[in-house]
Amino acid sequence: MEIIDISQELFSSVVFPGDTPPTPRRVMSISNGDAVNLTDVTMCAHNSTHIDAPCHFIDGGASVEQLDLHRFVGTADVITVFGVADAETLSHLIPLDCKRLLIRGADYITPDGARLIVEQGILLVGVEAQSVGDPKAPRETHIILLSSNVGILEGLRLKNAPDGRYFLSAAPINMGGSDGAPCRAVLISDITTDITL
Repeated sequence: MEIIDISQELFSSVVFPGDTPPTPRRVMSISNGDAVNLTDVTMCAHNSTHIDAPCHFIDGGASVEQLDLHRFVGTADVITVFGVADAETLSHLIPLDCKRLLIRGADYITPDGARLIVEQGILLVGVEAQSVGDPKAPRETHIILLSSNVGILEGLRLKNAPDGRYFLSAAPINMGGSDGAPCRAVLISDITTDITL
């Protein structure tokens, strides 16, 4: 069994334009005579590798603590897309029994690509970009996915995970009322074929 970390390191992570960057502040230090080292962190809930909750784009939608964690833990397929992930491209690459889809290399998922993901009953989609949708017009793709309860996982780093099937663990931090939350996303290789999550 191999565990592959597919998360960004928080403080050096890519920050979506306009978001508050993650910033640490040491408030206690053993070297200064304090009993412990203690750090405060200021950040946006959508920094680094993170999930989007429906209320990020849908007023009154579910927040992070209301999400079904089954969407974020279970078998996942890694695929590679060059350019945009539209319906035509994805239709040739998504395995028939795919439950969670992680896309390497795509610039973003188009609205018709998002509709195909919904139609195929996929529980979660993850991308390496900081936005699953077009950064210049992200709303439509997000709405299509989130209104159908498709989990969104953004800011992945898939360079060490060749295309194929894995076991994914990417549960968000339990942040009550939040529209997003960071997670430590990992893939486990060499899974047995009888895992059905």
